[in-house]
Amino acid sequence: QVQLVESGGGLVQPGGSLRLSCAASGITFTLYTMGWYRQAPGRQREMVTTITNGGITNYDDSVKGRFTISRDNAKNTVYLQMNSLKPEDTAVYGCNAKRPDMATNYWGQGTQVTVSS
Repeated sequence: QVQLVESGGGLVQPGGSLRLSCAASGITFTLYTMGWYRQAPGRQREMVTTITNGGITNYDDSVKGRFTISRDNAKNTVYLQMNSLKPEDTAVYGCNAKRPDMATNYWGQGTQVTVSS
């Protein structure tokens, strides 16, 4: 059974930082491109960033220069370091596992990130 379990969310002041983690199980981690999505109330889910097994990263313009994705293949874990957080970053953040060569896509339940003073 595939599981993607996120942790590290919480309440942070504007300008602050958070580090999210997503532990994957039930998949061969190195076959998957990993990513983070977010969904704010009343808005559609959007992909924020992805990282291939080879370490190639991609970022949405809204987070470029502030967020950093990384992965530890030995721990089957993907991370999201979020700096200079803004109130508009408030959302549920979750991770995604996608096999580039197959129509296989898994989504985690997400963790709440709230940026407020």
